[in-house]
Amino acid sequence: MNIKNTTLSLLLLLSMHLFSQEVVGNKDIIKIEPKLSYLDSIKKTFVKDEMASCVDSLWMKELTNLDLYKNITDDIKNINIDEKVDYELPTELLKERLAAMDSKSPFNIEYNQGLENIIKSFLKYRKKSFERLMGISEYYFPLFEEALAKQNVPLEIKYLAVVESALNPKAVSRVGATGLWQFMYQTGKQYGLKIDSYIDERSDALKASESAAQYMSNMYKIFGDWDLVLASYNSGPGNVSKAIRRSGGQQNYWNIRKNLPKETQGYVPAFLATMYIYEYHTAHGIKPDRAIIKHFATDTILIKKQMSFKQISDLLDVPVAQLQLLNPSYKLNVIPFYHDENHFLRLPQDKIAVFVSNEDRIYAYAEHELSLREKPFQIVKAIVVRDPMNYTTERITLPKTKYYKVKRGDNLSEIADKYDVAISDIKKWNKLRSNAVPYGKSLKIISEQSVVRTVRKEPKMETVPSEPIAESQRVATSEVKVNKEEEFPSNPERKDIEYMVQKGDNLGNIAKKFGATLTDLQQWNSLSDHNIALGATLIVAKNEIMITTDKAASSSFKKKNIASVSKKEAAEYYVKKGDSLFSIAQKYPGVTISDIKKWNDIRDGHIKPGMKLKING
Repeated sequence: MNIKNTTLSLLLLLSMHLFSQEVVGNKDIIKIEPKLSYLDSIKKTFVKDEMASCVDSLWMKELTNLDLYKNITDDIKNINIDEKVDYELPTELLKERLAAMDSKSPFNIEYNQGLENIIKSFLKYRKKSFERLMGISEYYFPLFEEALAKQNVPLEIKYLAVVESALNPKAVSRVGATGLWQFMYQTGKQYGLKIDSYIDERSDALKASESAAQYMSNMYKIFGDWDLVLASYNSGPGNVSKAIRRSGGQQNYWNIRKNLPKETQGYVPAFLATMYIYEYHTAHGIKPDRAIIKHFATDTILIKKQMSFKQISDLLDVPVAQLQLLNPSYKLNVIPFYHDENHFLRLPQDKIAVFVSNEDRIYAYAEHELSLREKPFQIVKAIVVRDPMNYTTERITLPKTKYYKVKRGDNLSEIADKYDVAISDIKKWNKLRSNAVPYGKSLKIISEQSVVRTVRKEPKMETVPSEPIAESQRVATSEVKVNKEEEFPSNPERKDIEYMVQKGDNLGNIAKKFGATLTDLQQWNSLSDHNIALGATLIVAKNEIMITTDKAASSSFKKKNIASVSKKEAAEYYVKKGDSLFSIAQKYPGVTISDIKKWNDIRDGHIKPGMKLKING
């Protein structure tokens, strides 16, 4: 007995092992690969180039932050350089350092109480801001220095961009000055910067720096003093000239400062204070928030077809915010394609390698995305479906309005990305004058909604009546003209009667015209409500006899059937619940809705249960 039990146990263990192997084997057999999207299938074929990423995410976050620009702008506008600030910086030590800076610079860096006050104010209240700015400047300063050196402009001018924009290429002032160097629209155009619906080169670090250097060089030829050049950059050469006249011809900035506009009075001191802090930041314990990798390796590539930042982001796995900062001159997050101009995309160097290796696939994806996009607000005439063989479906795009409530930390750029619309459109829809949006405001967002509509392949123009249809024309077989020897059809067939909706029509008056009920029209035309579109073709009668002339058989039809059509005995029909003129006419071959209405003097097409109707044939 024990031997028998042991043998049975062994057999069970062996069979379980075999069964488990079979299950594993089956698992391998039925394993199904998930279906890939078009984007994933494109990316799966990409040739990978294993280069290290050279753009630090912290640095990118700093570049997208506008709070530094707002803080520095407010400081320059509101600071009182005549007000003393309590900060541990001996005056004699400051004088020594300013003298050392003056010996190495073409600027007139001389000690005065106002300059000491603003330096101490920055050190006391803006130390953290300068730590962040010094990290960002590692990317921008080499670009600035190259442009300034070409025009033989002092390299110290690079600190002016810190004062002007806090090194933010998307900074826009209250009067519309834009970019790292805060060019006004007319000045930007004057110095060759392109500004159109897609592009604003005032935000381009390279091109705007070249224009700024050219401006500085031209102003120096006029004033011959770099301090006055800075003052003219802020307030314009005309205001500097007026200040010189009002000061009795004096041409030192500190002597004419009180005759300059209020904002310009703190402008040059802020520039010199910024230069001092950059030169002596170590002595004051300021540690730059440097990125992990100090040299940001980027490169450009010529774009051969229009592409959006979102498409590039999806393909290359580069955040849209990073693309915006590397390519700030593209206002709508789209790189346009003009036949007479070249446009370039700046990317981290490792992403350039991926783009070049897969260029054809990337453009193919852009083409695919473009083919899916319909023209905005396209209107297609609506037609009710009857015969599937003669109708086809078309996709149309209609506007759809949504509302977005602004949350803390939101900005227009993020909201525009979320809904895939342009910042300029959001401003236009909501009548915004600037990029600032108040917390809690509901923004109108107009997006595109894709709708599938059914249209006729070959519309028949003869179905469109130019005038109201006469009673005799509505039903093709309501009368037979025998006085002109009109021939009867040899093959009478039943077809639906159609009517095209005219201006001013509604479902109720159409039902009344044709002796049908609203329920009939809705049922025959698959309508969910009483709404109908102008130009829509509706079925207004079902299975009516249609005359088709067949001369070969007409005389025999005439002889055999004319008597039966005219001599049928009259009948009576009592209306039941749920009946309609259409359903009653169907019970009597050869009888139409118009016949029943005529025989019973019915004008509006309405019948009630219990009503007696005469049927004459």
